[in-house]
Amino acid sequence: MKSKRIYLSPPDLKGQELEHLQAALQSNWIAPIGPHLDKFEELLSRYLDDLPVVALNSGTAAIHLALRLLGVTEKDEVICPTFTFVATTNPVMYQKATPVLIDSELDTWNMCPVQLERAIEDRLKQGKPKPKAIIIVHLYGQPAQLTQLLAIAQKYEIPVIEDAAEALGSCYNGQKAGTWGHLGVISFNGNKIVTTSAGGALVTRHVSEAKKALFWATQSKDKAPYYQHSEVGYNYRLSNLLAAIGVGQMQQLEEKVAHRRRVFDYYQQNLPADVLSFQPELSGTFSNRWLTCIVLNQQKTSVTPLQLQKALEVENIESRPLWKPMHLQPLLRQCPYYGHTVAEGLFQQGLCLPSGASLQVADLDRIVQVIKRVLSV
Repeated sequence: MKSKRIYLSPPDLKGQELEHLQAALQSNWIAPIGPHLDKFEELLSRYLDDLPVVALNSGTAAIHLALRLLGVTEKDEVICPTFTFVATTNPVMYQKATPVLIDSELDTWNMCPVQLERAIEDRLKQGKPKPKAIIIVHLYGQPAQLTQLLAIAQKYEIPVIEDAAEALGSCYNGQKAGTWGHLGVISFNGNKIVTTSAGGALVTRHVSEAKKALFWATQSKDKAPYYQHSEVGYNYRLSNLLAAIGVGQMQQLEEKVAHRRRVFDYYQQNLPADVLSFQPELSGTFSNRWLTCIVLNQQKTSVTPLQLQKALEVENIESRPLWKPMHLQPLLRQCPYYGHTVAEGLFQQGLCLPSGASLQVADLDRIVQVIKRVLSV
């Protein structure tokens, strides 16, 4: 008989989620709007330094609306990291704009400031219009080098969308991830620290931006006594039922982050430091450690991440490769790319380990023993 399945990052519902969900059902607020949606947005806003937020059905929708708020249209260019999930770049293409892809740096695995400035200068030298926006991602919960990246954005007067989809609960210099950019993005997908099954949020700096995003997210209905539409709209609003789950989840955020950090610490303390390394936590940053990620040292082992993944799967343990860089994706191979092979190296030698907030020491020990056995240490 197989041992119980250990998932990479399963939902962790152990608070008042059911209570809030039952209240929403009993009150008949099944429609997209409702009191739990208002409460969820209130909790989010309070946590994110009282910035206006709009709860949506995905983080992807939030990026899309952020691009629209910044006026990104056809023939524009938007700078994105290459080392990310495709949800960062897909909305750029929704707007028929072109992603300009930037390599990572090794201190955080996020967008490299040197390559960012090189890309901007090169686009301008080629006579291209100045990039319309920069999307900065906090990969696996680790904040990017915001001081340098934001300084470059300010120098060239390019607005920043802060993709903190994986980074709720993370901080940079004591300030919450998602609150640094002109606009911020959070995800509540089923595998995130706080989940609403499917969902996301757009973080704005002005109430007027939140109102405009909400207008677009609810089919752009004009103020009229009948259905009238003057702009393209979307069905992007989060439902009241899912928001009810989110209310219960937000009440446990700090506990969930603390548990994920303990999971990371356990791996770091019990896996061989000479054979593998972990995603760094840059000084002045606090990572929620959404996923614990390792990179195998090619000089010390011939084991590949794929071999390790297969060995874990034999033991009914889920793991996943690090993101395949966007400039290597068939969809985006024609996009401009600036950098070397940092992101490629991380992809080729990296693996995400189970990191859920419900993992117990016995689960972690089981995972560690498999890894040690495969690495022969």
